[in-house]
Amino acid sequence: MTESSYDAITFEQSGAIVRITLNRPDAANGMNDNMTRELADAARRCDRAGIKAVVLTGAGRFFCAGGDLKAFATAPSRGRFIKGVADDLHRAISTFARMDAALITAVNGTAAGAGFSIAVTGDLVLAAESASFTMAYTKVGLSPDGSASYYLPRLVGVRRAQELMLTNRTLSAAQAQDWGLVTEVVADADLADRATAVAEQMASGSAGSTGVVKTLLLSSLKNSLEEQMEAEGRFIAARADSADGQEGVDAFLAKRRAEFA
Repeated sequence: MTESSYDAITFEQSGAIVRITLNRPDAANGMNDNMTRELADAARRCDRAGIKAVVLTGAGRFFCAGGDLKAFATAPSRGRFIKGVADDLHRAISTFARMDAALITAVNGTAAGAGFSIAVTGDLVLAAESASFTMAYTKVGLSPDGSASYYLPRLVGVRRAQELMLTNRTLSAAQAQDWGLVTEVVADADLADRATAVAEQMASGSAGSTGVVKTLLLSSLKNSLEEQMEAEGRFIAARADSADGQEGVDAFLAKRRAEFA
């Protein structure tokens, strides 16, 4: 296992799996400039060959309570400071979205503000039964960031996104799953093990195929039907010519388990 030294997060790699933990439990894992800068760097390190699954979770009782308002309040220029924090967070989210590896968010407690935003960017979102989700931005006179205004309308529709953002309604894990924000709800004590099991499942597959799925889904709502089908055709042809594609088909025909790179 490879571990790297950060101050506000932890980064552990075991084979093709990386586990990133938001690690400011005494501050509810609130995002300050240090955390988002480190998160952007960690995301960059995940965007490379050999990494097939990334688990993102929080230390302690919270997944992430959003931005660190105390840090914001003490900055010489609050707006400039928050913009820097948001820019680094957005760089991390963009990298996670476009890397081949699957991002598995394991929401272990409250996900508020930017914590809610990043939680639902996961390709697979696991939530503990005790987890909760609230936007919270307008409660303190701010506005959403962390890609919330991109992902929420796509996941739950504009009307429900308006409700979440304007009223700061809190959803339980079960409600979040019912709304389509969460893939699976598990018992609190089982969350870490379940996240590991899902990561291992993804690590046994083809990272190239995972990356294409992510790319196709990101482009699906902006493309016309014909543009999307053309992309599908080009991608499946490229996958068929790839080493993983050839191994997968050959293994299926030989009735053996595929061994992907």
